[in-house]
Amino acid sequence: MRQTAGPVMEAGGSFDIFANQAGKASRLLKALSHETRLLILCLLTESEKTVGEIEAILDLPQAVVSQQLARLRQDQLVVTRRDGRQVYYRLADENVTAIMGTLYDIYCRPIMLREQGV
Repeated sequence: MRQTAGPVMEAGGSFDIFANQAGKASRLLKALSHETRLLILCLLTESEKTVGEIEAILDLPQAVVSQQLARLRQDQLVVTRRDGRQVYYRLADENVTAIMGTLYDIYCRPIMLREQGV
């Protein structure tokens, strides 16, 4: 028998909806757990970029970058915009942006400030 675990269940929330949201969070965290995908998402936090720009910055082969971008698209963490022959990638929504912003603040900002002598 399931026990209710606080306000989510007591406020008329459905366990199935709660479990669905937990599944979404789990998929997001799995995608973030891969170092190359995390680096790509960090780059896209700054601005949208093409595959070529991401390749150059990360110094990775096109096949590797494309494979990881495909996974990020599948997980709905990035979306694309086509301009002629160029395909631009950006973060999919404000939830991904918020999580990446928090990770940046925790792990990257102190390094950037230290390098700037602040």
